[in-house]
Amino acid sequence: MTANEQNSMEVDQPEVQDSPKAEPYTPGPDAVDLTPQKDGGVLKEIKQAGTGDETPPLGSTVYVHYTGTLTNGTKFDSSRDRGEKFKFTLGKGNVIKAWDLGVATMKRGELSVLYCKSSYAYGENGSPPKIPPNATLVFEVELFDWKLEDLTKTNDGGILRQTLKVGTGYSSPNEEALVEISLVGRHAGKVFDQREVSFNLGEGLEHNIPEGVEQALLKFKKQERSLIKLTPAYGFGSTGNEQLSVPPNADLEYEVELKGFEKAKESWSMDADEKLEQAKLCKEKGTNHFKTGKYALANKQYSKIVNLLEFEKTLKEEKATEREQLMLAAYLNQAMCCLKLNDFTATRDHCQKALELDPKNEKGLFRLGQSMLGLHEPEEAKKHFEAILQFDSNNKAAANQVVICNAKIREQREKDKKLYSSIFNKMAENDRQKALRNKAMEMPEPTQWDNEESEHTSAVELKDPLDSVPCTESEDSEGSDEN
Repeated sequence: MTANEQNSMEVDQPEVQDSPKAEPYTPGPDAVDLTPQKDGGVLKEIKQAGTGDETPPLGSTVYVHYTGTLTNGTKFDSSRDRGEKFKFTLGKGNVIKAWDLGVATMKRGELSVLYCKSSYAYGENGSPPKIPPNATLVFEVELFDWKLEDLTKTNDGGILRQTLKVGTGYSSPNEEALVEISLVGRHAGKVFDQREVSFNLGEGLEHNIPEGVEQALLKFKKQERSLIKLTPAYGFGSTGNEQLSVPPNADLEYEVELKGFEKAKESWSMDADEKLEQAKLCKEKGTNHFKTGKYALANKQYSKIVNLLEFEKTLKEEKATEREQLMLAAYLNQAMCCLKLNDFTATRDHCQKALELDPKNEKGLFRLGQSMLGLHEPEEAKKHFEAILQFDSNNKAAANQVVICNAKIREQREKDKKLYSSIFNKMAENDRQKALRNKAMEMPEPTQWDNEESEHTSAVELKDPLDSVPCTESEDSEGSDEN
């Protein structure tokens, strides 16, 4: 329980002196001292044993219920009263020290009492008005479950960290930092990679290190050792890694230790000239990667050019022109990399950025057209290829793409025609069936006709005066003749 949460509940909770009281708690003989110094600051007594052997690792998100009381039995807080489990990140100092120590020793389903001296709780200041200064606290805690720490930017569970050894210091590597690591990579329980390696973050793929490991290292501290679990999107994807014998769409597990790192110079600490020179180096690296078919690595280098120069407006004259040329090249080259990677949405976006700088750029228009074909929008693609032909009628590549677009458009129209024809036929058949059902509902039953005809005939006969007069012989014979 955090001090902030404790304070946030003061409006809904009664004052300490009005809180209900439980029996005062005294640790029993089975209570275990959890403090590293064995100073008795945190004692744990298990009331209900948990299941399994696992305990939550550092950095995981844990889900608990708790009730907190003073040593005289006065209750000051309870997640059970609120009807909602409390969650927090273990081992990050987000809760009192006693909780970080105590919950880390618990198993799923375990119910324990934590006896916490003030130095492991709220200290000499307490947490007014409910927790007085220098207060020893008693927490009954039940651990339900935990989830490993998610290191992805979108919290999609693609990069999970289980800390095995806490690192030192407060600093972590940044983008392009030179890192020195040891790693063991596993798939389906088998080791496929084990080595020590140094590389610059952002260039991991060049060393057969997947993107997920690189992203995780940005959160590591020096000498930290952690288990990193990757989904295929953050591993080697749908292609796998033939060199490491990793199959396509493989879930991976890496045990990684960050032995040391040297931070790269941040762009905010560079002056304009330094940014320009760094952008040139990135372009050169990107081009080298592109030539060897490493399109993802090349794309990263080109994106760095944009990050360096996008908001740099202080360059003058020739250097300003050079900046603009580098920005244009970066967008165009990013578009080409994304085309190679079949990421047509990103290709479109990069081309649009390039065309903002140079609206008649042939490469920008051509790649934009290709991206729209990839997105199954041939009519839109055709516009961009025709735009090229307006100022370069001899551009055979653009003319060929127009032919392809026309074929795609005809093909799409034929599909649409068949689709709509099928829909209209179904609608017509549905209307016909509906009309038949309605007509059937309007027609009376045959027995109804018989009854109505019988009633009608009987009524007419009763009104005929001849019915009461016997027929003469002549009349009777005439009737027979007619019959």
